[in-house]
Amino acid sequence: MDDHSGHRTEIRDFLASRRAKITPEQAGLPTSARRRVPGLRREEVAVLAGVSTEWYTRLEKGHINGVSEDVLAAVAQALQLDEDERTYLFDLARAARPARRTPSRRRDVEAPPRIQWLLDSITMSAAFVRNGRLDVIAHNALGRALHAPMFESPTIDKRGRANFARYHFLDTGSQDFFVDWEAGAAATVALLRAEAGREPHDRALRELIGELSTVSADFRTMWAAHDVRIRHEGIKRLQHPEVGLLELTYQSLDLPVSQRAVHDLSLYTAEPGSTSEERLKLLASLAATPAGASEATDQLR
Repeated sequence: MDDHSGHRTEIRDFLASRRAKITPEQAGLPTSARRRVPGLRREEVAVLAGVSTEWYTRLEKGHINGVSEDVLAAVAQALQLDEDERTYLFDLARAARPARRTPSRRRDVEAPPRIQWLLDSITMSAAFVRNGRLDVIAHNALGRALHAPMFESPTIDKRGRANFARYHFLDTGSQDFFVDWEAGAAATVALLRAEAGREPHDRALRELIGELSTVSADFRTMWAAHDVRIRHEGIKRLQHPEVGLLELTYQSLDLPVSQRAVHDLSLYTAEPGSTSEERLKLLASLAATPAGASEATDQLR
């Protein structure tokens, strides 16, 4: 399958999957007992978007090149896309244009020293920088200690870099480490789906998705859902081998690392005064003084 046909397939499957999620009632349309498809029909989406059925059918077959932003916005509204899904649809449209390719904003660049200095200055939060393929390209001491099972996993690459997607789906130990494994795995796939929309010509990304699709049935199922996520934030629970259960708040921020490369800075912290904060402080102590690990661990007993 060439890039053009693959891209059309992606557009088709994404729009069809979003259409199937909306009921006529949710769209404010009259209903009938006899419906052969889940969700909305193509002609109903066309009416809601203010375009002809023939035109929308052509769009859903992947012919998105030349479609105006106003029309795409109308389709996004008709399909009740959230902000991330809307951004993804516009990314797919940009990638379909025959004009010169837009230079990548997420090149595979190393974190410059100033970024590592920034990370090292953060002592009470686990911090790391990841690229769009979910490779961890830089981290502070607590960031590595927090994700020790992932960094010690055989899924790391030849440079010793951990990758969240490969750890989630190719290391069964991840199901013990991530308490809410299924939700985290789904979010991981949704992040990769959004990156594939932004960077459709990233060969390393395509190879990663191909590897995961080949090896993991869970990944194949989640990838087929066509869910999209751009911003990663919320609550994460980890069963850490050194300090036990941690419930942490995490937040991701865009971090420009060069003129054309934007990665994500992620910070994990605990609620002040909580047991998780005590355990995170202990983990920070373990990370700072590895020789004192056994003594510090005794504090939990």
